[in-house]
Amino acid sequence: MTTPASPRTPLDDPLTLRLGHEELVIRRRYETLSIANDFCIAIWFLVGSILFLYPSQETLAVWMFILGSFQFLIRPTIRLVSHLHLRRIPPSEWQQ
Repeated sequence: MTTPASPRTPLDDPLTLRLGHEELVIRRRYETLSIANDFCIAIWFLVGSILFLYPSQETLAVWMFILGSFQFLIRPTIRLVSHLHLRRIPPSEWQQ
């Protein structure tokens, strides 16, 4: 004899994640900032690599690599600030 299954709700599904509007806005802003940062890193390294083909431009190429490397430091900073910003949102505002 089998027992009838109880109806499942979206909250029972471990893959369901409920996010509040404010949290989504914050996540999107930091994601956009992170993408822009990654794009800049790619440009600095690409331009630096091309400049290394011209011996007279080696100094500028090195500066491009230094700038790109510095922006690699910005990447985890963006993630950390994003996490700290999200932690400041009271749970009652995004867990409904």
